[in-house]
Amino acid sequence: MSLDVVELLADLVRIPSVNPMGRAASGEIYYEHRVTHYLQELFTKLGLAWERHTVAPLRDNIIVRVDGSKSPEKGGPLLMFEAHQDTVPIDGMTIDPFAAKIQAGRLYGRGACDIKGGMAAMIAALARLAAEKPKGRPTVILACTVNEEHGFTGATHWAQTYSGEPTKPKRGSKASTNTARSALMPRAADGCIVAEPTKLNVVVAHKGAVRWRLHTTGVATHSSQPHLGDNAIYHLGRVLQVLEQYARDIVPTLGNHPLVGHPTLSVGLVSGGISVNTVPDRATIEIDRRVLPGEDPQAAFDHAVEFVNTHLMTGTPVIHEPPFMFTRGLPDDINGEFAERLCATIREHLPPGSGGGERLGVPFGTDAPHYAATGTPTVVFGPGSIDQAHTADEWLDLDQLRLASEILYDFAARG
Repeated sequence: MSLDVVELLADLVRIPSVNPMGRAASGEIYYEHRVTHYLQELFTKLGLAWERHTVAPLRDNIIVRVDGSKSPEKGGPLLMFEAHQDTVPIDGMTIDPFAAKIQAGRLYGRGACDIKGGMAAMIAALARLAAEKPKGRPTVILACTVNEEHGFTGATHWAQTYSGEPTKPKRGSKASTNTARSALMPRAADGCIVAEPTKLNVVVAHKGAVRWRLHTTGVATHSSQPHLGDNAIYHLGRVLQVLEQYARDIVPTLGNHPLVGHPTLSVGLVSGGISVNTVPDRATIEIDRRVLPGEDPQAAFDHAVEFVNTHLMTGTPVIHEPPFMFTRGLPDDINGEFAERLCATIREHLPPGSGGGERLGVPFGTDAPHYAATGTPTVVFGPGSIDQAHTADEWLDLDQLRLASEILYDFAARG
C-alpha cells in the first residue's frame, strides 16, 4: 500500500501534539498520545509490526518495522529512522496551527517543518519499502519518539530499550512474542537517520545542552518599607552581570569544533516577585549552556557554577538547582562513511548547484546523540529549514517533502 506523503503530513499536522515545555498545562492539544494512536492505526492498516513503549503518562514511543531481505536476527543489516512526535507550543502563531492549509506549494501549521514533515517522509518511504520489497534491502525500524522539545526523554528511553536491560514491550498485531527489551529491534542499528529540518543536507555534528535554574533569595516586606526587606531581584541583577561576563569572555574560550564553532551560554527566562507592592523574596533565571561534541555537560555546568560563586559579591544568596536537562552533542567521529552514502543518494535527486547533499554542523540539538552513544553511526536529515521551525507561521515546502521521501526510500532500498 502506497501513501500520499502530502496527505499524510496534513493528517499529522491536524492532530495536535503540543509539548507543554515544563509548564503546568492541560487541554486536548497537549502531549503526543493522539498522534501515537493515529500512527498505531496506520501501521496496523499497513500490516506492519509495531510496539509501544510508555515513557510517561500520555507519552508513548511507537516503533514500527519493515523486514529486509535478511533479518537482523540472522545477520542481516539494520537501518533505523527516527522522528519525534511532539511540537513546540502555539503561543503567538499568526495562522491556524492545526488547519494544515496548503498554499503556493507550502503546507502551513505547527509541526509541519519540525518535524512532522520528516516523519511523513519516513513513513511514506517505509510503506513503499513494504509494498515493493526491493531486493537486498535492510530491515528498517522507524522510532516515533516523545518529548524531544523539552528533555529528549523519548530518545533516552528508546536507546535504553534496545541497548539496555530487558523490558517487556506492548506489542502490535504482528509483533513477536519474544519478551526481550524490544521484540522488533534485536540490537543497535548499523546506521540511523534522525529527522530534523536540514534543507536536504546531512548534519554530522551538532551541539548539546545543559540547562538549569538559578535562584536568588531575600526577605519579603511591603514595598512602602523596602529597608525592612531584602530584594531578591537586586541580588539577581548582580548574578546576571556575572553571567554576562562569563558568556562573553570565558565560554567562547572553552573549546572549538570545526563544524559547530565554540560553546555558548544564554539566560533565557527571568521571573520573580508576586506583586509590584511587595519586595520579592525569590527570583529565578533559567540558563542554557550549549556544549560541543565530546564536551561533558556535567563539567560545563560545574564550571559555570564555580565561576558564578567565585565572582559574586560576598553575601549574594544563590541557589543552583541540579540541571533539568542534559544532552551531549553529536560527534562526527564514526558517521563519516554513513553520511557520505546518504549525501551521494541526495545528490542524485538534485540538480547540480541547487543545494542539498552537503555535510554540515549545526548549533541546535536533536535526538541523535542518544543513538550515537550506542555505537550507531547517526546523522540528521530532513526537508525544510530550521528557519521555519517554531515560527508564527510555520510551513514546509512540499517539493522538499516529496524529495525527502524519495531519497529515504532509495537510500534504504539499496541497503
